[in-house]
Amino acid sequence: MKQSSMKILENNIIPFWKNIRDDDFGGYYGFMDSDLNLNKEADKGCILNSRILWFFSETSRELKRNDLLEYAEHAYVFLKEKCTDRENGGIYWSVTYDGKPADTTKHTYNQAFAVYALAAYYEASGNKEALDSAFEIFNLLEKKCNESNGYGEAYDISFNPISNDKLSENDVTAERTMNTFLHVLEAYSGLYRATKHPDVKDKMLSMLDIFINNIYDPEQRRQKVFCDSNWNELIDMTSYGHDIEASWLVEWGCKMLDDTDLMKKVETICSDIASNTFEKGFREGSLRYECVKGIENEKRDWWAQAEAVIGFLNMAKKHPDQPQYLKTAEDIMKFIEDKVIDKRPGSEWFGSVLPDGSLPIIERPMVDGWKCPYHNGRMCLEIQKY
Repeated sequence: MKQSSMKILENNIIPFWKNIRDDDFGGYYGFMDSDLNLNKEADKGCILNSRILWFFSETSRELKRNDLLEYAEHAYVFLKEKCTDRENGGIYWSVTYDGKPADTTKHTYNQAFAVYALAAYYEASGNKEALDSAFEIFNLLEKKCNESNGYGEAYDISFNPISNDKLSENDVTAERTMNTFLHVLEAYSGLYRATKHPDVKDKMLSMLDIFINNIYDPEQRRQKVFCDSNWNELIDMTSYGHDIEASWLVEWGCKMLDDTDLMKKVETICSDIASNTFEKGFREGSLRYECVKGIENEKRDWWAQAEAVIGFLNMAKKHPDQPQYLKTAEDIMKFIEDKVIDKRPGSEWFGSVLPDGSLPIIERPMVDGWKCPYHNGRMCLEIQKY
């Protein structure tokens, strides 16, 4: 699996995203349709560009490839000069193809990925300005978005709260989402790895307490997805992809804190979440998308398959006496290679397929505000550690 994942990274993922670079207006192009038609004048998602910054920073650092640092720097300059609101602080949701503000929403999720990316770029490059920017956004998140029992979600350009339409679905509008919370914790974990700053550690400890006592549902053995401001669940829903992602990502952050008792609690919960995901979400050699009100969604999204490989490898490492987890990771990896990776020249991974590998009725773009090299690129890097 290590050899095949490295081949995917070097021959498929890296070349594709190199070719999405915009040398005329900066950053990376914002849209390519399912027929591989690149729209050079589409708006550029700031989450997309943050994730590309993270990806090239991490691949450069992990693989010791200085040639990739140039691509990270290209993303960094765009994030700094075009995606950042110098007047009000924070990162826009999106900008036009030539770098003007398009959607000026300030979403906590978006700010978190900027912190994560900037910290990774600092580690790869030693650029102190990037680290300073990461802490500026960290402090802004704590001042504007931290609401003691979690983080608010959506804000206007001046950080006044607005409806959380962007990260809500299934006819509910959530004041708290597991998704945003998970990625704020991830961002802070990346920042803490880069700096070991005590303020970041304090926030991570507070967040892990919320994860244990509010987000994890011990009866359902999963995370709550969409909630009100007090973490009361708004809809009966299981997100298999987010659950298996959290099962290893929360442990990754917690492990840095050197708190043995806390780590034991987190490991127990994360094992329970991953076990439940295996029992209910793994079918036909791949991972289902979600279950809403008892109805299973059978599509197989690229990102969920990538996170499942990491999550089940993590379970195999923790539970060597349970061979089903390594077998599951291997099965999903084969599904990715056979069905998810697009074999057309110059392409990358399909955004979503059905269990037999056919495309859903609504085909996903190859590049958009969410389709990026973050999940699958990270999978290839993480596999090398097992």
